[in-house]
Amino acid sequence: MTTAKHIVPAALRAAAHVRSSKLPAELSKSAAAYLSSAPSGGKHVLPDLPYDYSALEPAISAETMELHHSKHHNTYVTNLNASLEKLDAAVSAGDVSGIIGLQGALKFNGGGHVNHTLFWENLCPKGSSEFPTNGPLAGAVKARFGDYESMKAEVSASTIAVQGSGWGWLGYDPKTGCIEAATCPNQDPLQARTGLVPLMGIDVWEHAYYVDYRNVRPSYVGAIWDVINWGKVEERLAAAK
Repeated sequence: MTTAKHIVPAALRAAAHVRSSKLPAELSKSAAAYLSSAPSGGKHVLPDLPYDYSALEPAISAETMELHHSKHHNTYVTNLNASLEKLDAAVSAGDVSGIIGLQGALKFNGGGHVNHTLFWENLCPKGSSEFPTNGPLAGAVKARFGDYESMKAEVSASTIAVQGSGWGWLGYDPKTGCIEAATCPNQDPLQARTGLVPLMGIDVWEHAYYVDYRNVRPSYVGAIWDVINWGKVEERLAAAK
């Protein structure tokens, strides 16, 4: 098996070769970006949580957290690494068809890993992080939505209305300097799809809530606001500006 430390340099060299002869420029750029995104160890890994599985109860049960993190997120990580190895081989071999065929798996599993990593950081035990009464985040919410409750209502409504599986988001628009409510289907990353920088995400795939709420998505979305890490959201806002 190709080791991670050799995957990226070899693949990038191959990508440069294929770019000039066979691959459309955008496809070559995409392949190089995927391969260069691998961490220094060469493989993406399941991140540790900064809290226990039971820390978010009663909003999210320990059973749901364990399944969601150790099974579902871990599957995205495993499949992303497998897809990157296949991409490395396809680029090195100049297999244009193979590279194209991997784009869907890379987008889905890469998005699943990115989205879930952000999601875990997004959460904290109830009572440990309150929405700020002043500062950059409070000011941004007031400017766009009027107040916290109006923001919560708009983000909740759009998130609940996601058809099938997907995510609800609060994101920062670097073009306007405003924050916005948005949704994405499946595991599409917010920034790649909309240009918004993600500040807070709500996973509305059923695996995120079925154990606790069955198919009653509105109850889950209503409860998750009790465990949002507003300090982290404000950090992301500051970094995005």
